[in-house]
Amino acid sequence: MILAFDISKAFILKFIRFGIVGFSGIFVDFGTTYLLKEKARIHKYIANSCGFLLATISNYILNRYWTFQSHDPKAFEQFGKFFAIALIGLLFNNLIIYILNDKLKVNFYVAKVFAIIAVSLWNFFANYIYTFAST
Repeated sequence: MILAFDISKAFILKFIRFGIVGFSGIFVDFGTTYLLKEKARIHKYIANSCGFLLATISNYILNRYWTFQSHDPKAFEQFGKFFAIALIGLLFNNLIIYILNDKLKVNFYVAKVFAIIAVSLWNFFANYIYTFAST
């Protein structure tokens, strides 16, 4: 089965808004990761996961109300879908960082940037198709 996307102004606007929200999430993610890893001396994967998860929560709120303008009364169920997609993204995120940083010796934060770019694409399309499909 081939999925066809309606490349309309509304789709492009949602993609741009998702990107802006994601960009704001980078500050939450990197800020939390930096504070936990560098200042609190918490293991890099735990710090990375905490940053990622806090960014996921802020991104959900912003995407729900601004990007997808969802008024679905089942916000908790919708967040569950968003969170499930984010958890899969977190696995991708940590795997990319592991390969780039631990195996290929790329700087941790450079590896994190690559991971964020790849996971952002996954997150947008998965949420567009699954989480916010009815909006």
